[in-house]
Amino acid sequence: MALDRDLAVAFARVWAPQGSADRSGWDVTAATGVRGLRILNESGAFRAMTLTETQPEAYRVLEQNSRPYPGARALHADGRRVPEGAPFDYVDVDPYGTPVPFLPAAFAAVREGGILAITATDMMVLAGVQRGASEERYGARPVRGRLAPEGGLRILLAYVAREARTIDRRIRPLLAYARDHYIRAYLELRGAPAPTEPDPVGTIDPARWDGPFVGDRGPYGPLWLGPLGASEIVLRLEVPPGSARPVELGRFLERLREESGIDRAFYYEPNRLAKSLGLRAPPSVPDLRDALRALGYRSGRTHARPEGIRTDAPRSVVEEVARALSRQSQNARVRA
Repeated sequence: MALDRDLAVAFARVWAPQGSADRSGWDVTAATGVRGLRILNESGAFRAMTLTETQPEAYRVLEQNSRPYPGARALHADGRRVPEGAPFDYVDVDPYGTPVPFLPAAFAAVREGGILAITATDMMVLAGVQRGASEERYGARPVRGRLAPEGGLRILLAYVAREARTIDRRIRPLLAYARDHYIRAYLELRGAPAPTEPDPVGTIDPARWDGPFVGDRGPYGPLWLGPLGASEIVLRLEVPPGSARPVELGRFLERLREESGIDRAFYYEPNRLAKSLGLRAPPSVPDLRDALRALGYRSGRTHARPEGIRTDAPRSVVEEVARALSRQSQNARVRA
């Protein structure tokens, strides 16, 4: 998780620029405190950080680790209860498994305009591997297969959005991603949505969906169908000083920046596209991306899979472009 903690520092440095450190945070499930203490010490964004942990042995380490850092306050406390010092500007929920039990306290602890950072590692549930578990825990029918991690991210965001709505608040994802065995999101909490504001939470009916093929056993969701990030944040993210994984993080940030602003759920993989269309060879990622851009559509590599392309082009256009590129490739081989 070193890269993920690097990215937490990078986010905090952009969200709260240097010289504006009069902010407080709460690391809800702190364990030994690595994430919260790094954010406090390396971002320059916080005056104080409260770190709570219930497990006695982990708390002893947390308390020792917190001593060298001014502003760090370690508490042997239940993260499902709001600690003294609320409301906070930033609340981070990073549990083992689902964050659901911690959400009521987290919502209560974040001031309006503040950040709720949230992690989920129960990917077998969110990705639909455990049948029925996603519907029971998150009230949603999952997308299965290769798109399942992003589907799990969108299920979690939809769940948080629906829960926020019950207390007259709404979320705006500033940065959200699926990676390895977990999903992570940084959400700005705002006041209640206006009655005329479009609802970014919805379902996907495969019979009407013109994006990437998600399966034929829908409807899927509810899913978050809005943006996964805010360009004014994502485009400014940089590898922070002291990064544990600078090269790996730099590559990941490149993909986040490339897909920034392409507000379309899910992505295409040229290999899968070629197989479904019966093409002899798949188009290359750059060729497919650039051809779609030439037609006026937004298109870029996605963070979710190195060989994936996110685009706002309808599926029919993507398929036709793939066919045309395949024909061009075959003609070039014949001429050679």
